[in-house]
Amino acid sequence: MTRVAIFVDTQNVYYSVREAYGKHFDYRRFWARATANREVLAARCYATDKGDAKQREFQNILRSIGFEVRLKPFIQRADGSAKGDWDVGITLDAIEYAAQADVVVLVSGDGDFDLLAQKIREVHGKRVEVYGVPKLTANSLIKAASQFIPIEGELLLG
Repeated sequence: MTRVAIFVDTQNVYYSVREAYGKHFDYRRFWARATANREVLAARCYATDKGDAKQREFQNILRSIGFEVRLKPFIQRADGSAKGDWDVGITLDAIEYAAQADVVVLVSGDGDFDLLAQKIREVHGKRVEVYGVPKLTANSLIKAASQFIPIEGELLLG
C-alpha cells in the first residue's frame, strides 16, 4: 500500500480559499481524497492558537477527521502585524517523513515551499502532491510539485 504523509498549512488554506471563493476548505473531502487506498504515516495541520472557543471547536473537528493539530501561539506585534508562521516546522516534519513516505502531500500555496518540494523529489525520489487555490498558489510551487491539485469544486464548503 502507498504510504502518505500530509502537511496542511492551515492559515494559508483558510485565507486563500476565503479570498478566492468566499468559502471554506472541506477537510473531510480532502482527507478522503488524499488518503484513499493509502497508509497514513502522518497527517498534520499547522495553525496559530488565538485561544477562542470557535477555533478550539475547529481544531477538534480536524482531530476527529484524523489530523494531528500542531499549534503555535498567535503573536500580535506592536506595529499591528502578526506572527504565527509554521514554514520551518512544516519543512522539518516533511523532510523527516520523506524517507518513509511514498507520497508527501502539501496543502499550501506558499512559494517558500518550492525548495522543499523540489528537495523531496530530487533527494528522496518521492512524489509530492500540492493542493492549492490555483490563482493564489505560487507558480514556483506548482512547477516543483509532482502534481498540482487545485482546491476548487468538491473541496469547498459553503
